[in-house]
Amino acid sequence: MPLIAGVPLFGVATALGRARPLTALAVPVALTLALDARMLAPLYWTWAALALFGYLAGRRSVSGRAALWFFAAVALSGLPLSAFVLRDLWGWPTQLLTLLLAVVLPWLAGRWHRQYAELVDTGWRLADRMEREQRAVAGRARTRERARIAGDMHDSLGHDLTLLAVRAGALELDPGLDARQRDAVRELREAAAEATHRLREIIGVLREDDSLAPPREESVESLVERARDSGVPVVVERSSGTGGLPPMAALAVRRVLQEALTNAARHAPGAIVRVRLVRDENAFRVRVVNDAAPAAPSEATAGGSGLVGLDERVRLAGGTLRSGPTPAGGFEVSAEVPVAGRDGNPRGPGSEEGHEGVRDAAAAELALARRRMRRRLVEAAVVPVAVLAVIALIMIPLGFVSSSLSVLDRETYEGLHVGVPRDDVRAGLPLFTRDGPPDGAPAPPEGQDCLYYTVKNADRLAYRLCFRDDRLASKAVVP
Repeated sequence: MPLIAGVPLFGVATALGRARPLTALAVPVALTLALDARMLAPLYWTWAALALFGYLAGRRSVSGRAALWFFAAVALSGLPLSAFVLRDLWGWPTQLLTLLLAVVLPWLAGRWHRQYAELVDTGWRLADRMEREQRAVAGRARTRERARIAGDMHDSLGHDLTLLAVRAGALELDPGLDARQRDAVRELREAAAEATHRLREIIGVLREDDSLAPPREESVESLVERARDSGVPVVVERSSGTGGLPPMAALAVRRVLQEALTNAARHAPGAIVRVRLVRDENAFRVRVVNDAAPAAPSEATAGGSGLVGLDERVRLAGGTLRSGPTPAGGFEVSAEVPVAGRDGNPRGPGSEEGHEGVRDAAAAELALARRRMRRRLVEAAVVPVAVLAVIALIMIPLGFVSSSLSVLDRETYEGLHVGVPRDDVRAGLPLFTRDGPPDGAPAPPEGQDCLYYTVKNADRLAYRLCFRDDRLASKAVVP
């Protein structure tokens, strides 16, 4: 009969499982309580249903507050059911323990699974957003560096065009030229002036922000001396001049040296900086290494975009840039640019090396999500322990109440006769029974259902009333 009634009820619970997971969980809980107030129904499928729907409720519920209220209501309902249905107060701790093992623990497992999935998903979404932000920052840095390069080229090319216009103007005044030649020279001078004007207008668009103004063209020697004057201990291990390099390559070398010296002074104050400039037939190599800082730096060393812009400048010059910490705790910046000019560096802005920092940041976000998930797992382990402690505390006052409300009067006991129906016997019995037989009591007669009551002023004795076929079959005083 319970199985026949349970099939359609479980069908309803399955239909409500996704939309109302707690309502679906209430169906097997209510059915189990109807079979046995202690939730110890002899049918194995009741425990399986409680565990399954408990897990699904934890997996599908958005908030855990409603579930806690539900568990509290079921736990409190066990007290009146044990008192007025079972007439055994000790059925309540049994019901609480069954609720914890069969429902709450599966619910916590489902809850942990949901939180794990949410935290991992959140970590990846944050990592993706951070990656897009890093790309945007790198893109802006590359744009600024290209604007600086354009400014540098404007100064160099503008200077050459101005000299060309001046020379054309001087040639125009040469008395040895005829009218046709003077017209040609004048057209050349005007074309040079017009080209200079157009170049200034084009580069001016890139220089809307004053911060994009190109740095002054300092030599390698002046950069090193200026750094020394600022208090940076610079040691030049080997130096080759930048004379004869293409303009883009020379500017890239100076920018690498300038940025590396600036970073060393900012992030490793007091550390010795070693500079090595080497030139061979094919490439010019610059390497700047600073030792570990004598003391902790006063500001963060991460998050800047100077190296990103520097990488773009070196790449546009046809070279490669490498940077990173050294085994000794310092930092190294090295670059290699071709002597003959740009040779088509295949590594673009979207290269694998350009996004190593982004992958590291994403991995850090994922590690954070895992740490948060582990904290939730610890909480899930603490909750059952706390519930068991509460059940243990409940049993202390429950023992006193059960002992005082399970006392059977001697006159009532002696007035009971074998063969009397259970209902007639129950009318004169105490409201509650005691918590099982006394220690060392003999086993009850086979085939009989026995109840035990407290003997007044005799804690070591108990009255035993045994029933068979709803009639009193035997009674005894057991030690």
